[in-house]
Amino acid sequence: MKELVADVVVIGGGVGGCAAALALAEAGRSVLLTEEFAWIGGQLTSQAVPPDEHGWIEQFGCTRSYRRFRDGVRAYYRAHYPLLPAVRANPRLNPGNGWVSPLCHEPRVALAVLEAMLAPHVSSGRVQIMRQHRVVAVRADGADRLAAVVVRDLRGGDDGVLRARYFLDATENGDLLPLAGVEYVTGAESRADTGEASAPDRAAPANIQSFSVCFVLEERAGESHVIPRPERYDFWRSYVPKLQPAWPGPLLGWAGLNPRTMEAMRYNFAPHGEKPGLFSGLWAFRRIIDRAQFEPGAYASDVCLVNWPMIDYMEGDLLTCDDATRAARLADAKQLSLSMVHWLQTEAPRSDGGVGWPGLRLRGDLLGTTDGLAMAPYIRESRRIRAIKTVVERDVSATFRPGETLAERYPDSVGIGYYRIDLHPSTGGDNYIDVPSLPFRIPLGALIPVRFENVLPAAKNIGTTHLTNGCYRLHPVEWNIGEAAGALCVHCLESGEAPRTVHASPERLAALQERLKARGVELTWPENLTLDDGDPHAHAR
Repeated sequence: MKELVADVVVIGGGVGGCAAALALAEAGRSVLLTEEFAWIGGQLTSQAVPPDEHGWIEQFGCTRSYRRFRDGVRAYYRAHYPLLPAVRANPRLNPGNGWVSPLCHEPRVALAVLEAMLAPHVSSGRVQIMRQHRVVAVRADGADRLAAVVVRDLRGGDDGVLRARYFLDATENGDLLPLAGVEYVTGAESRADTGEASAPDRAAPANIQSFSVCFVLEERAGESHVIPRPERYDFWRSYVPKLQPAWPGPLLGWAGLNPRTMEAMRYNFAPHGEKPGLFSGLWAFRRIIDRAQFEPGAYASDVCLVNWPMIDYMEGDLLTCDDATRAARLADAKQLSLSMVHWLQTEAPRSDGGVGWPGLRLRGDLLGTTDGLAMAPYIRESRRIRAIKTVVERDVSATFRPGETLAERYPDSVGIGYYRIDLHPSTGGDNYIDVPSLPFRIPLGALIPVRFENVLPAAKNIGTTHLTNGCYRLHPVEWNIGEAAGALCVHCLESGEAPRTVHASPERLAALQERLKARGVELTWPENLTLDDGDPHAHAR
């Protein structure tokens, strides 16, 4: 097997992995960055999910490098797309005018911007990206350290051995943790485990948030782009999820529940017929191209990204099963998404009394796939390390902090974020859990395993619980986690100190925090926030 050596190996090239690699390379450190799929970028690209962000994002509340990414997306559209002059001049350009986010954009554009940000470091040799490689084994260096990882080329090439002083797990599911023997948790902890009032009486390791296989649609009225009837269509067409509280009918339908109130609601869907604004309908929800913003004739249709409740896969998780079962569940989730497409094209009730939109066309070319679906599943919940600090419900939930405007003010903060505690229906039969949180900090202690010395989390796999993962799982927070993990490795490589030693010493912690602030990482929220400005959306993502 070929052997490669770097200062740090980053397993997983998603949002956190890219941010970690940037932080390391910008400090002059060498990085081997592996990614299971052909595209780096995770949620932003291969999973095809535009950013979910808080209401202050245009002014503050993210790292400088994440803002550079956002600015890069807008600059890319201005440089390469036929925007109307007024749209081009808008400093808050939103290419899709999707109401879920102030920046709804195409996955391919996110990919181009991320690759451009990493390009000088790839060119210099500081970063080597190994696409379509998956970690399959490890080589230990004693009981609590790794010496190397073994990665497999999924295109059929030879396995490789990657050696480093530090290893970052930035995979979507925390895949390095079980291989390395790092202590971790899956699913829902018990109330006795975490002290959380909303936790169940008994732990449920396989009770994990649903995942989704997203896709992109356009609508060509007067044409037919109906896909063949999916193999599992009859099953999914009549499928009613077994949830408490009960779902109000088949999953493939317009009936649903308000995630916050659990009251019955009806989704609106009207291609090219939804008025701009919040809650206008599913077509505009995650639209990534609004044709009205481009020169006449540039687009025959809007482009709509589908990440809706109807494609949440709840029939099994991806964390507690063997590889064969995992592959079968992924294939079944694709069948659910294809069934949703076929239902939309042929049977979905329209407001005019008709059924179906046969002109809806899958745009897999915008996702780098031939089946029309996203390259990778959208993962909401990962394995999570057992950390020296676990973020629990009472730290961040507005319910348990009455009268306060900010979450727990961790003195070991390495970043900030904001999102509701937002859990989608789960594989264990729980319906939505969607409750207010407060703007929070990311504690360094949540990035440090209870035992392992040189393996650190760099994505959604930090020390949160099943509940608090619901607000730490989105794009800008994952970026911040990855950037902080990368900066921590730089600090430890330069000082010779272990991560746990940095956390335990006020002086060493302060030095790390100064390094982060110099990179433009915000460690605290303003004390005078107006909370209504931070939560502009009312739908679960």
